[in-house]
Amino acid sequence: MALVPMTVPAQIVMEDDQTDVDLDDEIILTDQQGNIDEIEFPESMGVNMDSLMNLYNSKTYLTESGCTTAAEDVTIDRSEYVSRLYRMPTVMEMPYNDVVRACIDRYTVRMRRGVSYMLGASNFYMPIFEEALETYELPLELKYLPVIESALNPTAVSRAGATGLWQFMLGTGKMYGLEVNSLIDERRDPVKASYAAARYLRDLYNIFGDWNLVIAAYNCGPENINKAIRRSGGETDYWKIYPYLPRETRGYVPAFIAANYVMTYYCEHNICPMRSELPVKTDTVMLDRNVNFSEIAHVCGLDMDMIRSLNPAYRRDMVPGATRPMPLRLPLTDIASFIDAQDSVFASHQETKRMEVELNESVIKNSKSSGGRKGKGGKKGGTTVTVRKGDTLGAIARRNHTTVNQIKKLNGLKSNNIRAGKKLRVK
Repeated sequence: MALVPMTVPAQIVMEDDQTDVDLDDEIILTDQQGNIDEIEFPESMGVNMDSLMNLYNSKTYLTESGCTTAAEDVTIDRSEYVSRLYRMPTVMEMPYNDVVRACIDRYTVRMRRGVSYMLGASNFYMPIFEEALETYELPLELKYLPVIESALNPTAVSRAGATGLWQFMLGTGKMYGLEVNSLIDERRDPVKASYAAARYLRDLYNIFGDWNLVIAAYNCGPENINKAIRRSGGETDYWKIYPYLPRETRGYVPAFIAANYVMTYYCEHNICPMRSELPVKTDTVMLDRNVNFSEIAHVCGLDMDMIRSLNPAYRRDMVPGATRPMPLRLPLTDIASFIDAQDSVFASHQETKRMEVELNESVIKNSKSSGGRKGKGGKKGGTTVTVRKGDTLGAIARRNHTTVNQIKKLNGLKSNNIRAGKKLRVK
């Protein structure tokens, strides 16, 4: 396929000095006729930078590399952007326009630090994405979709409930074989979700036959793309149906182009990748019983946050292997150690469960024991009285709204004889 610059409709080709970028949620463009076009940034491009830094510092073990990201971006001529996009080794068209420029500026100005973190995390995730895309013979530039979907956060959840690196909605995820229940959410599994996303992208391409429409459909669903096509009079070019798309989708393909650009030309913008300490080489072992991360970490001497980072699909810090064998992903160098120690890990889990059962039984026993001696108003003999001088069982019964026979039964009395100072249960 020839790589040629794509012609963009005039209504969204505007001079740079007429582009106003709202740094919070949206892009506002004004053309030469004064028409205003409001385009939402994808949700991940509005992520709070402090939160993103905390996420990557604690979850993906990113540290400063040898170089340092400059505080400010460099000035680049419009023609240079066009040239760089043209030179990228992609089969998908990467045109330049002011919407694309606004998205590039978002990454290279406000999100410079975030890009540095994502570049570091990409060393771990990109090989997984590439392998899944290669399996289904899809363009490898699609590996940057999770950059705009989740900012490479495997536990990201959108306002609409889309989850994981590839931001699957619950229904779509289950349609493509991703299991979701109280213990596991495979939308957060980097490997399984990547293969599910590749199948979904392949199916969308079989419907639309155009990669820009596929990417747009991935964002807003094929129904909205078909609606935009009908409203445009049957056009099947993304940039021609562009005015009829939802606001976020109008910014989605430009954001995808910008993500490809910044992940390729970050050096030219003086952005340095962080160094990831997540292991590039990992492997899995299948567990046929429930095992807690804490027990694996304790017995094998592993870092628990590392186990969490490599197994984000498990929602309760536990591999739920009792129902069916489930995978545990560990650094390749630690797999042999785990296999050698797995009997001890399983024994530790059983001991933990035994202690939990004993603790629960003790709590129940103590609760029942104290329940038999509750104060006034309790159910099981909860009220006791002290016999006063001159008291009779009848008088005590009347004061406590009960009967003589009930008092005798509760206290095992054979007669009505009682003595002062004795304690009697009356209820």
